[in-house]
Amino acid sequence: MRLLTAALAAAAALSCGAAQAQSDRPGDFDFYVLSLSWSPSYCAAKGSRADPVQCGSAAPRGFVVHGLWPQYERGFPGFCAVTGRNPTRAQVDGMLDLMPSPGLIRHQWRKHGTCSGLDPSSYFRQVRRAAEHVRVPPAFAAPDSPIETSPAAVEEAFVAANPSLRPSMIAVQCRGRLLNEVRVCMTKDLRFRPCAEVDRRACRSDRVVLPASGGDEG
Repeated sequence: MRLLTAALAAAAALSCGAAQAQSDRPGDFDFYVLSLSWSPSYCAAKGSRADPVQCGSAAPRGFVVHGLWPQYERGFPGFCAVTGRNPTRAQVDGMLDLMPSPGLIRHQWRKHGTCSGLDPSSYFRQVRRAAEHVRVPPAFAAPDSPIETSPAAVEEAFVAANPSLRPSMIAVQCRGRLLNEVRVCMTKDLRFRPCAEVDRRACRSDRVVLPASGGDEG
């Protein structure tokens, strides 16, 4: 009985240790996911509730940065406890070319940036560097008419446009028939890397639509 009790105690300690390894400590994560959102899908889905800064502009938008997310191999941290200042107005405004919504930028800092182990200025520089590492295929730059395609074709286009990217390192996401995001997995030093859990959660639809990126939709 004593041996059984000791074994159970050891197993509990190991389990506790595993849980503590994913305790939402800032900087304690395995890799990043760069999420690129198809802006017209967001605007179409949200309608009148969409962010007017992002969706009210006449400037056409295609893929925009949704966020740069610290990840565990399974699961992810969120809303980590940090000390120090929140992003300043100038820091938020400086990201609007990539993430065209002040509310989105602040939310991404609170939920994901706080877990990066970086201060706001350094985190936003990391977001920008990550976005610069990914080349969006020309076909998706800013189409003025809807595109109907398959998730596999979108993935293949990104792989073709980024020579060191592999299918195991990217996942296309959809909501209903709308393609809404492309997620690219990166190491902490922003090299492409595989991510089995992210890849497993990819869109399973045969066909998806990318709404046009002009006018009120973009």
